[in-house]
Amino acid sequence: MLGPLDPLINFILEPYFFSPFIYPGLTIGLVVLLTLIWAERKMAAKVQLRYGPLYVSKQIGGALQMIADALRFFFQEPIIPRQVDKIVFLATPALALTVTVLPFIFIPAAPSYVGVAVSYSLPLVLALGALIPVVIILMAWGANNKFTLVGGIREAFMTVGYEVALFISAFAAALYYKTLDLSVMVEKQASLGLPGIIINPIAGFVFFVAMLMASSKLPFDIVEGEQEIVAGPFTEYSGILYGLVMGASYLYLYVLMLVFVEMFLSGWLPVIHGLGSIYPALGGVMLFVKTYILLLFAVFLRGVYGRYRLDQALSLGWRRLVPLSLIAALWSFGLLIAGV
Repeated sequence: MLGPLDPLINFILEPYFFSPFIYPGLTIGLVVLLTLIWAERKMAAKVQLRYGPLYVSKQIGGALQMIADALRFFFQEPIIPRQVDKIVFLATPALALTVTVLPFIFIPAAPSYVGVAVSYSLPLVLALGALIPVVIILMAWGANNKFTLVGGIREAFMTVGYEVALFISAFAAALYYKTLDLSVMVEKQASLGLPGIIINPIAGFVFFVAMLMASSKLPFDIVEGEQEIVAGPFTEYSGILYGLVMGASYLYLYVLMLVFVEMFLSGWLPVIHGLGSIYPALGGVMLFVKTYILLLFAVFLRGVYGRYRLDQALSLGWRRLVPLSLIAALWSFGLLIAGV
């Protein structure tokens, strides 16, 4: 006999709802966002001897600063400057969050569990992610401020610096797997007995570096360089609006890291198929653990690297990453020709 909440529970567990809104989507994404910011501050504080994150509320691991920031973002009055285009100014933070969350629909959360199963999930995820720079440039234009405009121009430059390498390295891996489906890529790695990072380490390296550039993580947080242009495209935002635009970059890093783990680190493997109905759940846990460890490594770089200049980042993208991504594509093609 069905209980009164059974239809609601069944609806929540449906992949088309569960994937974008629960796992790997918005709910877990917010948990990742909060814990990642806390971990980033703690690791940078250890390396750089920053007294605030190290000694404020030391008994609870410095979590008081995170709680204070969250309360400030939620309850601070958003200020809307007179000169802004109000519709664009207010709509773009929500649009940035929406575009960041949409790729979760196509990313497999566990074995045989994906919001919308399509045979071209990889290009769909990358294409949706490619809309984020467009939203940021629109945000910068709508704020009508010289600092936001400079930040928007930097975003445009950075996009052409990393996006080519990101796409080519992803499709270099897809070329060897002979599929654009992320789920099938994990299965191919299982059948080969090797993760993709061993099969094509060049593609994995290029994708990882381009991923840091795409999500504006140090040493590539050039778009919002505080010392130079206040906060770039986000200068005029405050309160919950600033919380949305700041959180979108962390969520996008989470999206790309999930893709990286599924393409190059065997996704949810090595969970054993013989575990029956518990197999998908354990696979989802394994996927999350791998992703979160790499996210911690990505934010750890904040403490050990200085920020690149814009010209240095563009030079790295075009002179190093793009040629390496082309070599990665040739590497995959050579493996296929050799029958490896």
